[in-house]
Amino acid sequence: MTETAMSPQHGLPQHRVEVAEQDTRARNDWVTCRIGQDIDFSASSLAAYCHANWNVLVYDAFLVAAAVQFADHTKTRPMGRWARALFLRLPVHDPDLWNSTAVSSSLHETLTFLTGDQWNLDFCKRKTPAPRPRQYNLVIPGDSRVIIPFSDGLDSRAVAGLLELCHRQKLIRVRLASKSLPASDTEGDSPPFASMPYRIRYGKARSVEYTGRSRGFKFAMLTGIAAYLCGANDIVMPESGQGSLGPVLIPVGQAYPDYRNYPLFTDRMSAFLVALVGHKVSYRYPRLWNTKAETLHEFIGRSPDGPNWVDTRSCWRDQRHVSVSGKMRQCGICAACMLRRMSVHAAGLIEDTETYVWENLRVHRFEEGAAPAFRKREPRGAMYEYAVAGTLHHDHLAGILRSRLDQGVLDRTVSDLSRSLGLAPSTTRDKLQRLLLKHTEEWHGFVDALGPSSFVAQWIGKERTPCHGTAWTPRTSVDA
Repeated sequence: MTETAMSPQHGLPQHRVEVAEQDTRARNDWVTCRIGQDIDFSASSLAAYCHANWNVLVYDAFLVAAAVQFADHTKTRPMGRWARALFLRLPVHDPDLWNSTAVSSSLHETLTFLTGDQWNLDFCKRKTPAPRPRQYNLVIPGDSRVIIPFSDGLDSRAVAGLLELCHRQKLIRVRLASKSLPASDTEGDSPPFASMPYRIRYGKARSVEYTGRSRGFKFAMLTGIAAYLCGANDIVMPESGQGSLGPVLIPVGQAYPDYRNYPLFTDRMSAFLVALVGHKVSYRYPRLWNTKAETLHEFIGRSPDGPNWVDTRSCWRDQRHVSVSGKMRQCGICAACMLRRMSVHAAGLIEDTETYVWENLRVHRFEEGAAPAFRKREPRGAMYEYAVAGTLHHDHLAGILRSRLDQGVLDRTVSDLSRSLGLAPSTTRDKLQRLLLKHTEEWHGFVDALGPSSFVAQWIGKERTPCHGTAWTPRTSVDA
């Protein structure tokens, strides 16, 4: 890519990152991201992706995902607008492949759609080949041809259990969290894709951007490469409809829609993987039209592992912000935690009080709901802002069917999903409407259980739309 192609774009704030090998001098006017220091590949974890002959393309794919995350997190978004112009130079083993029209265009389209930024990636030849990882005896059952991204989350635990037990599908779990999957019971065997192959350190650049849209690319790359290596054609996305569609239907403030778990993003990711490795994968959403509570309820009722849901995590906040007396909890008030708590309530379950920092949502004042030993209880700090945003997100989603302002968003979503999923628009509309009505029912039941004097009820007001009925009248063109 030439310097002309990398010129300033429409006045967007720019961020230039050069990924450098250990012995390479970096440019003075670029932020340096050094391999082996800022991006650190673990030999043992990388080996979990090397059950077949070692392929340097796999290493380069992970390097790209790591570099994208580094660039995304080391440049804040501007006030009053969303997009940035991000320039990234990387050394790869086969720059002709990465700079080819097919790979480059699909990669740029995928990243731009996912993050809302303008991306410019330029690939150069590595000076030194990446070190070859040690070979392990990685066991992949011959009848396992379905991949699932697996974290500590409730959805991945429940959906994996349901698919294996009720649908007789043997899954290959691709670990997305820092903690590795347990080793195989067979001596000498290691589970494939059991740990993250690299770690990122931001160093002097610091992690200053927290919207984290590039995480979707990282997770899709990990699962896509895993599918390529073991010949799988299906990747199961475990998110519920609220987690997949909610962030697109109801963006936060003026933010760009969150497409990380959305079919239109994974469609683009699938096209990119075909261009890169020549392997076609399909991302499936088996719980797209169900709420999280419905998934949890089915998991509890049908799987012997159902009781294990209690040790899953839904909160994205790290230990620095959610520790109480030295023990890590979940915050209990961000959008993800509120969805979890609402779903647990709707499923007729109860969690231990000490699961969350905000133990009590029934109190009138927000700061009074936190555990007494919690030290960061600023009345109007970041935790308060996350709580307000999370509450209003779920309340807005519960009222979207009756909102005239949102009818265009609903119509566009039906059109997009119908094309992506191969469904008739009328079928998509009915499924989406049922999902949103169910969410409304569960949300109102949860808020009512907290009582009218709770800070949650006070924030959303006493006048709420009934959970039955809808004012959404789709345009005739949607059914065309």
